[in-house]
Amino acid sequence: MDSPSLVSSLTSRSVHNGTTNTTTQFSVVVPTLNEADNIDLLLTRLFALNLPPDNFEVIFVDDGSFDGTQDKIRAWVKRKNVRLIERREKPDLTASILSGVAIARSNVIVVMDADLSHPPDRLTAVVEPVLSGSYDIAVGSRYVPGGGTEGWPLHRQWLSRIGCWLARPICDVSDATSGFFAVRKDLIATITERARGYKILLELLVAGQGKIMVVEVPIRFRDRTRGVSKLSFSHQWTYLQRLSTLAGGTISVNTASKFAMVGLCGVIVDTLLFQMLVIYETGLAQAHIVSFFAAATVNYSLNSKWSFRSHHAGYLRWDQFGRFLMIGMFALLLRGGVLALLVYGWHVPAELAIFPAIAATAVVNYLGSAFYVFPVKENPPSLEIRWRIASVGVVAFILLLRLVYLGQAQLIPDEAYYWNYAQHMDLSFVDHPPMVAWLIWLGTAIFGDNEFGVRISAFICGLVTMSYLYALTLNLYDKSTSMRTMLLLAILPVSFAHGMLMTPDAPLLATWAATLYYMERALVAGRNSAWLGMGIAFGLGILSKYTLGLLGFAALLFMILDPTARRWLFRPHPYLAATLALLLFSPVIIWNSEHNWASFLFQSRRVIGVGMDNQFSIQYLPLHILVLLTPVGLIAATLALLSSGDHKSPHARRHRLFVWIFTGVPLAVFVVISIFNAPRFHWTAPLWLAVLPTIAWMMGKTGDLQNVARRLRSAWKPTIVATIFFYAFVLHYVVLGIPGVPYPDLMKHYFWRETTREIEQVVEEVRRQTGQNPIVVGMSKWSVASALSYYKQSGNDMDIRSRNMFGGSGAMYDFWSPSQSPSTRPIILVGMKRNHLEHDQLGNDLGQMLDRPGPILYRAIMRDNKQLRGVYYRIAQGYLGKAN
Repeated sequence: MDSPSLVSSLTSRSVHNGTTNTTTQFSVVVPTLNEADNIDLLLTRLFALNLPPDNFEVIFVDDGSFDGTQDKIRAWVKRKNVRLIERREKPDLTASILSGVAIARSNVIVVMDADLSHPPDRLTAVVEPVLSGSYDIAVGSRYVPGGGTEGWPLHRQWLSRIGCWLARPICDVSDATSGFFAVRKDLIATITERARGYKILLELLVAGQGKIMVVEVPIRFRDRTRGVSKLSFSHQWTYLQRLSTLAGGTISVNTASKFAMVGLCGVIVDTLLFQMLVIYETGLAQAHIVSFFAAATVNYSLNSKWSFRSHHAGYLRWDQFGRFLMIGMFALLLRGGVLALLVYGWHVPAELAIFPAIAATAVVNYLGSAFYVFPVKENPPSLEIRWRIASVGVVAFILLLRLVYLGQAQLIPDEAYYWNYAQHMDLSFVDHPPMVAWLIWLGTAIFGDNEFGVRISAFICGLVTMSYLYALTLNLYDKSTSMRTMLLLAILPVSFAHGMLMTPDAPLLATWAATLYYMERALVAGRNSAWLGMGIAFGLGILSKYTLGLLGFAALLFMILDPTARRWLFRPHPYLAATLALLLFSPVIIWNSEHNWASFLFQSRRVIGVGMDNQFSIQYLPLHILVLLTPVGLIAATLALLSSGDHKSPHARRHRLFVWIFTGVPLAVFVVISIFNAPRFHWTAPLWLAVLPTIAWMMGKTGDLQNVARRLRSAWKPTIVATIFFYAFVLHYVVLGIPGVPYPDLMKHYFWRETTREIEQVVEEVRRQTGQNPIVVGMSKWSVASALSYYKQSGNDMDIRSRNMFGGSGAMYDFWSPSQSPSTRPIILVGMKRNHLEHDQLGNDLGQMLDRPGPILYRAIMRDNKQLRGVYYRIAQGYLGKAN
């Protein structure tokens, strides 16, 4: 029923000079097609509302009903403020609504269905925000708190939800497919003449994107009890096609069918050439690359001249061809990962694996062609929507790229070391807190002891980072900026690697983003409940890496400097949150108390450089940041931190202060550290999360910009392309290789699966000659021993130690394999460099600690007749003990 306030508000506008003004306040447009059974009940309920009789009119637009609907309406025309339009054209919901709007007497239009699925008693609630002038569009929404659906079959609910989800990138409402809404009449003129289908609301929302005020009013949608639904597959396809057009794509039945036919020709060329090359044993990488380019040449020629002919100039356009080539390269490099997954991971024959790989390529090529190579030229979407669609496409591709290669790329030594954490599970470890070990243990317990099991938690942490930073940006700016922030997270090195490699930085970034979100909600928005989330996020963060503790100092400084946030210093919430964080951190405290505070001492000495070669290293810090952010990202971050921004409101000033402090405090700490000690290049990675929303906001600014900012915005496009290509190329390179491109010397840190097989052969040979099981010593702090431990074959009892056996630190190997007494068992030293097998860290001759040491030998590590890397090893007859 109508609330008294709404009724009073609507009625008050009808009073003028003490008399009732019968001017129509709003018009209700109801499209109909065979709704005879519902007309009387609908109008009875509408005119039973507590409103003046001439306050609104009802306009029915009939699309050729043959069940007596028109007669039912005519009976009401004589009695009430009801009008009827009888269309003779092809039934079209959008056209029907536009016909009704054209004859409306009022400046406010309400659209609703005739089947009673839209509750008539919510009419005043929907129209009031527009009548009051507070909003331009009011949507009767099923998907906001208080709304819902009743009596709908499950498949209809899912179709509706999916339709709304697909529309979310280009509009900012939860229920973009709603047919019950109020709108200012003048906004109808913004709808393009090409609009068609059954969702006019979507047209209005996209046309007014960023320029109109929209509110969602909860309604309870009830399935019709009389008549038959008109929804069909053709309606759904029309909706998808129109949605694509509004997003800037040229997806249609015509282009899709032609693209499929062209693709079939490409598949034939691709498959035949691939099979032939496989038969001649050219190698998986060369076979799929050569066959792909042959098929791509055929595809571009036919697509440009036929599939997308209306979007092609009729001659070769190098910019368009360049875009096509770029999309093709992305598809090719992704396809390599799919092939590797199927052939190496799932052991599918290459002759069969090529077909799903081609299918994945076709999807990327078609969507890339429709939205990027041959986009909509007539009435193109706004720059804001183009950024949104680009964000969706790039993020989706990057996530797919990570997921496909996640289990195919071999572990780097760092990951193998943390896998060893999980094999020696404890409350904490000397060089890192336990979170990385716990996540690896969980992943391998579920997915098996393989690369995918080790890394899946990193992938999930990347999603968590995106989710929290999206929410933070939404609080600071708007949805478009949030989507560009996700784009930056996808393409910047600062987050790409940590969304794929399982190191402590993966959970660190996730908890850093979560802590920033809850701190903004608590300190800026003043939400009491946010302190609980902050305590949990902060506690999990310092369980991941001690670095997150810097946010505690930043929060304290913000509370001191910000008058509004200062009140929290005198309330219990921050202290309760800190207590909760310490409780979560207690395993680390317990472990340290049992091990003479080893981890705290190790990290403290590492930070201040005690026991290291202290040197002034601040000059390296900008280079490290350059790697993490790219040159464009570094310049953008500098501008974002130095510019004054939009300080028109106190709220905006507080947001700027938040960004400055939560970026500046951690950065200042690392600047001080780099004065006395060389920092690791990845140490500053998480601190840039706080400034990414501001960088994303600057990317979308179209007003008066400084020349530098304008050029910077233009530079983002090639940066995005270059980073995506780089990641895809590197992943393809390390998994399958690139024909004609050799592996550099840098690869001595990689390809440990093949290297371990060679060392296992050496071990077996020594075992056969001596009758004893040799001790294998990885001559690095932990890298070699960890990689050999991970990649040794199941059942192999290879006894692996680290260099701490000869003195120096072995990190956690000091706990797992402490210094050994002399032994008569054979010793095999394994190293990445020759000098690692000659001297220890202090320069002592290793030969003095070995019994009858042999010469240093070298083995080339090969795969498919191609050298991957080399490894050095040295065999001795025994171990004499450490040098004095």
